[in-house]
Order: sequence, then structure tokens, then C-alpha cells
Amino acid sequence: MKYYILLFASCILNIASLAQMQLSVTTQNPSTEIGDASCSVTIEGGVAPFEYRWSKKDTELTSSVCSGMQEGISYTISVTDSLGNQSSAVVLVKAVSVEERLNKWFTPLVDALALVLLWDPFAACGIYDPVVYDSNGLPFLHPNGQPVTQDCWLVVVLLIGAAVWFTLYFGFINIRGFKHALDITRGKFAKPEDKGEVSQFQALTAALSGTLGLGNISLVAVAIAVGGPGATFWMIVAGLVGMSSKFIECTLGVKYRVIDAKGEVSGGPMYYLSKGLAIRNMKGFGRVLAAVFAVMCIGGTLGGGNMIQANQAYAQVAQTLGADSISSLTFGIIMALAVGLVIMGGIKSIARVSDKIVPFMVAVYVLFALLIIGANISHIGEAFTQIWNGAFHADAMKGGFIGVMMMGFRRASFSNEAGIGSASIAHSASKTDRPISEGFVSLLEPFIDTVIVCTMTALVLVFTGYAADPQGLTGSSLTNAAFTSIFPWFDWVLMVAIILFAYATMISWSYYGMKSWAYLFGEKNWIKQSFNILFMVCTVIGTVSGLGAVVDFSDMMILGMAFPNIIGLLIMSGEVKADLRAYWKEVTNDE
Repeated sequence: MKYYILLFASCILNIASLAQMQLSVTTQNPSTEIGDASCSVTIEGGVAPFEYRWSKKDTELTSSVCSGMQEGISYTISVTDSLGNQSSAVVLVKAVSVEERLNKWFTPLVDALALVLLWDPFAACGIYDPVVYDSNGLPFLHPNGQPVTQDCWLVVVLLIGAAVWFTLYFGFINIRGFKHALDITRGKFAKPEDKGEVSQFQALTAALSGTLGLGNISLVAVAIAVGGPGATFWMIVAGLVGMSSKFIECTLGVKYRVIDAKGEVSGGPMYYLSKGLAIRNMKGFGRVLAAVFAVMCIGGTLGGGNMIQANQAYAQVAQTLGADSISSLTFGIIMALAVGLVIMGGIKSIARVSDKIVPFMVAVYVLFALLIIGANISHIGEAFTQIWNGAFHADAMKGGFIGVMMMGFRRASFSNEAGIGSASIAHSASKTDRPISEGFVSLLEPFIDTVIVCTMTALVLVFTGYAADPQGLTGSSLTNAAFTSIFPWFDWVLMVAIILFAYATMISWSYYGMKSWAYLFGEKNWIKQSFNILFMVCTVIGTVSGLGAVVDFSDMMILGMAFPNIIGLLIMSGEVKADLRAYWKEVTNDE
């Protein structure tokens, strides 16, 4: 009897020893580049088979190796054996290079901003389920087993919600003011004695050059790849209501601008937030909002408006011509010098370049899109049916109706920047004594950027079949594949287009950043030029370096600009409505 008891106890101890798992972790950091680290796990004890749950979502449950890890960032690994026993560990690959250390420093900042900007208020209140389900009604999972979600970001809800409110509040000014906007832009109401630095058409092209860019080529493709053709419908809706946001912010930009003795104009959210709220006995609050906006604008300028543009322009050159065709350093220096030649001259110099580049690059891009659309014109009804049905009857794997709608809204918000406030800085320099008139001019921006250019990209993807089957591609690679399927040599055209789009974006955003810099540190010329030099240095850095979380942080800063701006717009909307009534009466009398 004792023998059996001892044997039983021995078996229990053996099983217990097998169940006790110990994880041995080995890490590798093969180069100085960001995100090329890896980790492998060796298990002692436990009963196979094992399930590996990595915090990195694209790592399979069956994989004991995790690759593509960012250096200096903590990851977790939890291993479960066939008996249900678990053991976990925290993995950290040491950051060595300057790029890796910068990425390590910026990542917590990005995560902190994401907690606010990308928070989902509707899911938090239980209004809807953000989990994406497959055709069988089961949660669609990341490779690591976590459910895929399609979130309604707070910042997008704010931007779209405010745009819808302004559209209703101003009586659909985006529609009833469209023809009048065209008349103003072509100079019908221009007066030689009006104060300002550039014409209203030049102000429009300068602002457009800041919004027309990689987003029209790559972000649309991302939206279509993830949300299907239906995302196009919601991009168009976001563009249409965004016209009203542009109207109010650019009206205020001109109304509260400052013109110095030399005739140089300074305007934008920094000025209408500080001066406009001061009139309403909210001087301190207005100054805080203006300062927050200026700081975020500088951060967004140096990253999203500069480094990422230069980086992606070089990436396209390397992809088309080959990495050996030109070094990243050489390309970065050339790009920095080309930008510097323009931005040192201020808004007048920027406008002289943008009013030539913007119409040209829009015309070329739209022309090729129209050639594809024209060749498939007999199927235009089918294309719009796909877009309409996809918008309202999206399958579960695309996140359903809410998922597709939010995908379209997100990409449109990134693309046309309506409600962000950046464009009002450029429009403030226009030659006009009627602030409302510049508001009308500015509402054309989201229409051109999103309703026309983004829709052209989306229709090309639909007609070439890449909207239904992205073939694993996304971003500019998907757009390029769609165009080259019809025009095999289009990758050369796309390369030129991306360089021009990036260049135009950089010269406009440099102005936004310089004006924000001057607002914080002073209007002396050497202060302004110091920012321009910093901008050029960042152009080279962005071209030669891996950017990692620096880009994510910059994107967060640009989105964050919406919060102080929208608060100010809502407070001052009544003032703009009264000005609009007076303007219509004045224009009617003039005509």
C-alpha cells in the first residue's frame, strides 16, 4: 500500500515539475535601424503544445519568435501549455543608436496623446461594440489572438461633429456659397487697395499645397484597403461638411490678423483665439489656447509637415530608380535647399511657387485618373453602386456601417485638415478687407482636396479591381499598382507627383510653423529665419533617418491642434454668423 502511495505521490510531483514553466528570453538587435529587433523564447518544463501570446499584435500564437520589435520598448510574452499552466515575461531590447533612443523617448508621449485623441467615447459609454466580427459572427482576431476593433476616435468625432454643426448653423454655406466662392477666387470682387500680401487665389493655392499631398495618394488607398469602396462615400461627406469648418476658421483668421508697418501679415488660430476670446472676457483662457495651438503646430510642422514628407519622397525615388541612384543624404540636402530657396522669402515667395505647382500637379494627377475613369465610363453606375452599398451595408469584417464610416472620416480629416486651423494661417495673408470673403474662398479647399482628388483615387481603385481585392497592398503601393495596371510606366509619374506633393506641403507647413514660432518667441526677422534653418535641418534628418514614433508624435500634434481651435470656433461662431448676414447685404448692394 505504501508503495502505491509513494508511486502516486511521485507521479504528482513529476507532473507538477513538468507544469512549472520557466521562460528563457534571447533578444537580438542586428542594426541601428528602428524596429528590426527580435526575441525568441525557450521553455523549460510545461507540456506541449504551447500557445504564445505576444503583446505585438502581428505575431502568431504558435510562434516562439517575435520580430519587428522596437528597441527600448517593453513587450510582454505569455506562454500557456496544454494543461492550462501559464508563465509570462517582460521583454526589452536595449536601444543603441540615436534613432532608436529618440524613438524610445517619443513612444510614451505618443501613447499618452493617444489615450486622449484616440479614445473612443461611444464604446466607453456602451453605445456600440467596436469589435469587428467575421461572416460567422465570431470576433475577427489579430494574429496574437486579440480582437480587432474599429474605434470612433474622439478627435475625429470632434472634427466631424463640429463640421456638421457649422454646416447646419450657417445654413449649408458650403452649398449655397459655392458659386460665390468661385467668383471671389477668379478676382470678381478684388480691389487694388485691399491690404494683404497675396491674392485670394494665391492664398487658396498656398493653403491647398499644405493639404494636397501624400494623403491623397496613400491615405485614400489605406481607407479603401481596410474599409472597402464604401469608405469613399464617407470621405466625400466629410469633405463636404468640412467646407463649413474651413469657412469659419479662415474668416476669423483674416478678421483678427495683425499687419505690421512693413505690411507683413500674421494671422491664424494663435491670433483669433487670443484676441477674440479677450473681447469676451476670457483673455487668459484665450492665451492658453493660442499657446497650446502654436506649440502643437510647431511639432506638427517639423514632423508631419516636413520630415515624413521628405522621407516618403525619397522612399518613392529609391523604389522607382533604385536605392543606389541617389543617397538619402544627397536627396535630403537637395530637398532642403529647394525648400529653403522658397521659404526664406515668406508667404509671397511661397504663394508664387504654390500657385504654379498646385494647379499643375492636381491637373496631371486628375488627368490620369480621368483617363482610367473615362475608359470605364460604362461601368460608372456599378462603381457608385459599390460605393453606396459599401457605405451602408458593409460586411462585418470591415467593421460594419460604423467601421466603414469612421475609416472614411479618419482619412478625410487627415487629408483636408478642416477644423485643424492650419489653413487659416495662409488665408490670413490674402488681400481683402472683407474677412467673410476669404471664408468663402477657403471652403473650396476640402472640395478640391477630398471631394475631387480623393474621389478620383478611389474610383481608380474601384475600376481597376484593387478596391475589391487589394492583393495585400496598402498606401501608395496600392495606388501605384492600380495606375500601373493601366499605364505600366505610371510609377515614374507617381514619383514626380509624390515629390511635388511633398515639396508643396513642406513649403506651406514651414510657413505655419514659422508663424507659430514667431507668435511664441517674437516677430524679429532673425527669430523667423532661425525656424526656417531648423526646418531645413529637419528635412535632411527626416530623409536620412528612421523616424519611428517621431512621425506618430507629429501626427498626434497635428490632430491635437483641433482641440483649442474647435473650442474657439464654437465660442465665436455667433460673431461670424452676424458678419455673414452683413456681408450678404453688402455684396447684394455692390452687385
